[in-house]
Amino acid sequence: MIDYKEIRKALHEHPQTAGNELFAHDMIVRHLQGLHPDKVYTHVGGWGVIAVWGKDSQAPTIAFRADTDALPIGHRCGHDGHTTILLRLAELIDQTYDSHINTLTHLRILLLWQPAEETGTGSRAVLETGILQQYNIMEFYGLHNIPGYPLGTVVLCPHTFAAASTGVVYHLDGRETHASTPELGINPGMAIAEIINRFNGFNGQGGEFRQSTLICVRVGQPAFGTSAGHAEVMFTLRAFTNNGMEGLLADANSAVAEVADRYGLTVSQSLVEPFHATENNGECVEKIKVAAQHPTLNYQLQTKETPFRWSEDFAEYLLEFPGAMFGIGSGEHHPELHHPDYDFPDALVEPAARLFLQLAK
Repeated sequence: MIDYKEIRKALHEHPQTAGNELFAHDMIVRHLQGLHPDKVYTHVGGWGVIAVWGKDSQAPTIAFRADTDALPIGHRCGHDGHTTILLRLAELIDQTYDSHINTLTHLRILLLWQPAEETGTGSRAVLETGILQQYNIMEFYGLHNIPGYPLGTVVLCPHTFAAASTGVVYHLDGRETHASTPELGINPGMAIAEIINRFNGFNGQGGEFRQSTLICVRVGQPAFGTSAGHAEVMFTLRAFTNNGMEGLLADANSAVAEVADRYGLTVSQSLVEPFHATENNGECVEKIKVAAQHPTLNYQLQTKETPFRWSEDFAEYLLEFPGAMFGIGSGEHHPELHHPDYDFPDALVEPAARLFLQLAK
């Protein structure tokens, strides 16, 4: 058995942000060379890797995904651990295929190490390669470690696992003028103030979760002889369903357009790092539950009816394939995700890999 604690440590010591995951890519490929997948794809969607076991092109395929990128402050989200879990799963699959009693002969198994999750661009880049569409993927699974839950507890979300979100930037253009005659120009300052108030009103509106968070405001320039003529205001919008996000964004755009028109401003808009909601397939969630309760595992379960407010680009796969994402507890008192003191618990690697294997069986 490979020393997965050392693998995870090496990944942790070489964090690379979205689009730069060279170290993880090469480490994954190097370890796969010691195993026996039937097909390996490298440089998938950038620095992604796909490994496939099973030669029958007509066989149903079950897919598993791990993310490989880090934050600018390092591996403070656990993607180094997720990568290691899938490497351990690869070894377990290899052992099963090599055994005399192979319980996976009816399947193809596809493992995906995906780059650029943090920016929400990696899953789309992988899908755009067309590799996944070549396989008869019947189920697609991913996990994320979750601080605040007992170590190893499987956290199930029957419907949405993680929220839809997007950054949105509104540019409002009026007309600069001399600061002594502001009435001759069009200053967007009051419009910005009204927009902020309008967006605060979106929170919780309509009986379902909707959230608007003010991120940044820029009005004019530090030139005291000039009345401002340009402004930018930025928000992050969140909702628990894709339909909910569509409605929230439509309401937001409508509110900004109405205010801008009233003040005589022109407006343009851009989205930043949009994520769909990670909407789980109910049958796949039930299969996770059954696998976790298998006598060989017997993991603790916890059902969470309210989705996590953060976002996950695993959502893109669930728009194309049946599947589900679940959580696995990393400790009740573990530092939260993205905290400077966060570090993935190595004790999760084996149980998480074996849960994935049980899902395949």
